[in-house]
Amino acid sequence: MSLGIALFLLANLVAALVAAARRPTPADLMLTALLFGSTGVGVLVLLARAMQLPALVDVALTLALLAAITGIAFARRAWHAGSRDE
Repeated sequence: MSLGIALFLLANLVAALVAAARRPTPADLMLTALLFGSTGVGVLVLLARAMQLPALVDVALTLALLAAITGIAFARRAWHAGSRDE
């Protein structure tokens, strides 16, 4: 069951990548990166459960932390760039 859900999430990632390739604005690329981070966490946790590999949970937590930091950095950069334009 877990492997099936993981494959479904991977298919969603492929669809998101195709959608992001059509209109690559910086915001679209950032949303795609955040989607990869959050969905990647889900896939890794499901694989950890299905394959009985608890180390994958640690990898998933690291990926979640990196995705959150990336999102915050992008938002801060966009916020400061917007205030300079005004």
